[in-house]
Amino acid sequence: MIDHLGINCTDFARSQKFYDAVLDVLGYTRQLDFGEAVGYGRDGHPTFWIADAAAGDASGPNREVHVAFSAADPEQVQAFYDTALRLGAESLHAPRLWPEYHPSYFGAFVRDPDGNNVEAVCHQA
Repeated sequence: MIDHLGINCTDFARSQKFYDAVLDVLGYTRQLDFGEAVGYGRDGHPTFWIADAAAGDASGPNREVHVAFSAADPEQVQAFYDTALRLGAESLHAPRLWPEYHPSYFGAFVRDPDGNNVEAVCHQA
């Protein structure tokens, strides 16, 4: 059900040291590092993300939660997106490939009624 989850950290440097250490003992390592966000996981697939809460836009720090739900195929990603918009969700990113994550990462992002960043993603070509 859950593909990956992201949280924001108020002391990003301290949180990186903390999660580097505690996740290492569980066999998880940094899979991606974008400077303001770090993804941990195994085998090239980050499943837990931390982000710098102070890296928000000019209106203030970003305090949203990010959760991505697994989809079976691109059609389910599209159906998730269409249904969310029909229910009044704000579109963050329409369904598309995200090659910066990996070549077959297909996802769509919306803002839920409480302001959280909710995504559907599949990992097939």
